[in-house]
Amino acid sequence: MTARSFMDLALKQAEIAEKAGEVPIGCVVVRDGAVIAQAGNRTLSDRDPTAHAEIVALREAARLIGSERLTDCDLYVTLEPCTMCAGAISFARIRRLYYGATDPKGGAVDSGVRFFASPTCHHVPEIYPSVGESEAAALLTNFFRARR
Repeated sequence: MTARSFMDLALKQAEIAEKAGEVPIGCVVVRDGAVIAQAGNRTLSDRDPTAHAEIVALREAARLIGSERLTDCDLYVTLEPCTMCAGAISFARIRRLYYGATDPKGGAVDSGVRFFASPTCHHVPEIYPSVGESEAAALLTNFFRARR
């Protein structure tokens, strides 16, 4: 599968999250060319402010592998990760990060605090922005437009 194919799976997770009333963000974790974990945002349904798609998927991948180190895994997420998620990606030692839409307000990869550029960051994944960007951005724009 291609990076775009895995991002399409993350977009499907975002759509599932949206149907549940969540902000439509989706994530998949890939190891050896296969999806090992996938999730959408669950902050409302879980009543958990840390239940971002990335965190939920990282927890599942770590449980499946039996290790908190996901050194041979790639993460695909529809929106630029926030500071909390960037920290978790670093601590998990994710090999490659692919993300869709940028997040000028809350993003922490190429926007905001630029977490991976910090001298205190332990691990920096390879970063591939803008994969499926237009579809991811449209999902979010339409979701928030409908709420206003």
